[in-house]
Amino acid sequence: MDIQALHDYTLTIIKEAGERIRRSFFETMEIETKSNANDLVTNIDKEIEAFIVKKIHAYDTSFRILGEEGMAHEQITSLEGVVWMVDPIDGTMNFVRQRRNFAISIAIYEDGVGRAGYIYDVVADELYYAIAGNGAFMNGQRLSKLEPIALNKSIVGINAVWATPNRKIEHEGVIRLFRQLRGTRSLGSATLEIMAVATGRIDSYISLRLSPWDIAAGIIIAAEVGAVASTLALQPVNLLAQDTFIIANPSIHREIVEQYVTLK
Repeated sequence: MDIQALHDYTLTIIKEAGERIRRSFFETMEIETKSNANDLVTNIDKEIEAFIVKKIHAYDTSFRILGEEGMAHEQITSLEGVVWMVDPIDGTMNFVRQRRNFAISIAIYEDGVGRAGYIYDVVADELYYAIAGNGAFMNGQRLSKLEPIALNKSIVGINAVWATPNRKIEHEGVIRLFRQLRGTRSLGSATLEIMAVATGRIDSYISLRLSPWDIAAGIIIAAEVGAVASTLALQPVNLLAQDTFIIANPSIHREIVEQYVTLK
């Protein structure tokens, strides 16, 4: 696989997809719910994923695609060969309500190894990308390696609901974490929160329920600046099923999990 040629091709795909989304702001949107009332999908999500799938298969029909909306009509049960992971609009609620704070995410894996990742903040026109081993970039500017930071000076991206009684995590530990931090944030887009870690705008991002397409591109990009990703059980991230997730500056990653975040 010529990853440089594929990189150049992917940049054109994601930029064209972004322009299609911007044009959709002036069109009538069809909104449906999926697993619950807050899990939205629009006709634009489906159209953009279908466009990306068509472009990928135009390059090589042997490429397999795991997309959030299932427009490739494939069942992916292994990461053998070349697998693309696509989220046409990560942050659909933000797309519908705010018209900002959402992104396109594309990742390329070969035999389970991340080769390249792309996250495009469409409204801000900020394109983050990395070819594994060659550094991470935003609009052509190389991202700096992360500097060590103490937990009491850190900002963590997390939904505040996890500090209330729930069936997934010991909320008292999350409350103790909050008291140690400089602050918390919640954007409502996993891909953009991972990029906030990669750029040092926040120092960790934690979620109790993410799918492969939410994290596949981000972990490739963020690894290039030294960020560490895992499940909340300190296991490798799951790229075939929904799982817990944390990504952090390496100086606080293990401390957060071992001292403050306990799964039930």
